[in-house]
Amino acid sequence: MAEKVEIPKNLSLVKLSLIAGVAGLLLSIVGYFVDQGQFFHSYLVAFSFWITISLGGLFLSLLHHLTGAVWSVVIRRIFETIMAILPWMMLFIIPALFGMRELYHWSHPETVAHDELLQIKSPYLNVTFFIIRTVVFALIWTLVGRALYRFSIKNDETGDETYLQKAKRLSPAGIILFALTFSFASFDWLMSLDAHWYSTIFGVYIFGGSTLAIYSFITLFVIFFDKKGPLKGLVSVEHYHDLGRLIFTFVVFWSYIAFSQYFLIWYANIPEETVWFTHRWVGSWKIISVFLVIGQFIIPFFILMIRAMKRNLLMLTVMASWMLIMHYVDMYWLVMPTLHHEGARLSWMDATTFIGIGGIFVWLFLHQLARHSLVPFKDPNLEESIKHRM
Repeated sequence: MAEKVEIPKNLSLVKLSLIAGVAGLLLSIVGYFVDQGQFFHSYLVAFSFWITISLGGLFLSLLHHLTGAVWSVVIRRIFETIMAILPWMMLFIIPALFGMRELYHWSHPETVAHDELLQIKSPYLNVTFFIIRTVVFALIWTLVGRALYRFSIKNDETGDETYLQKAKRLSPAGIILFALTFSFASFDWLMSLDAHWYSTIFGVYIFGGSTLAIYSFITLFVIFFDKKGPLKGLVSVEHYHDLGRLIFTFVVFWSYIAFSQYFLIWYANIPEETVWFTHRWVGSWKIISVFLVIGQFIIPFFILMIRAMKRNLLMLTVMASWMLIMHYVDMYWLVMPTLHHEGARLSWMDATTFIGIGGIFVWLFLHQLARHSLVPFKDPNLEESIKHRM
């Protein structure tokens, strides 16, 4: 195969996502003037959800080249494009930086002055260093992601396989940088919401949810483009089966890491560590904690372990959508107890921030995807990928 595959020019989802994104952001600005505490916490939940999907795209691109995977070549451009819009998505961190006083109690000098533990952590947890680290993370992700994306596009333009070899050589160092920066970004943006608590496995926990979300997101769009025509005949039930298996794999991985984190803290029974889980076992937070276990582990585990479910497009669509919902619940469960201590309190700003950032995310994704072929049509492994059988 040596022909470009383009997405439909009149795809209504492009305009709808842009309209929804702009409307959501404008309504969210109104929310800022209504309740700043709620606005910034809702915004951080939405940002965390969408940025972890973007970072998942970077991880899958690095993993693809590192392992020399063949089956995923035909869908590679989808997660490459998600990776390519990562620099634009990182701009959404800026409002959260302006809301640090609402989000992070360690950013208050008067609080640190009366808290011995925060004083010990202040060389790391201070506003200036926090912003510097965020900029460094963004630069590393941008440089690595842009290089991988440029190599892929150059291969399309020239057919020169050396560009793919360059991507393969970059990936080992890139994936190490990704692991470090992703973990520290998780510590900074989410774990430091409660600066008295810590978990060395927290970055792996967020990574598990991120990878589960990106595979679910990709699955939905592969099915979407298959039905719309561009991927018709290029992806088979075997590709869907593999995507289903990967979603199932990371359901188990996320659950294992979540349980490991909880069990070790519960077993040690150290007050400084158990307090974080105690906050999530108060009032209606207890219901959400149980729902997270059932919804992100028990339900998908027993459904996706069945081979036929992974090969059924309707069921795969339902489960991929369900996993994205649960990923949002997970982000909400991580962030909101720092604002609402007695129990969950849903706000209209939860919806507007999610739709605002998400609408722009989908618009950027589809807009970027339309600029180049939907499949890397000069990749030497494309034909083998299309004919993929287990």
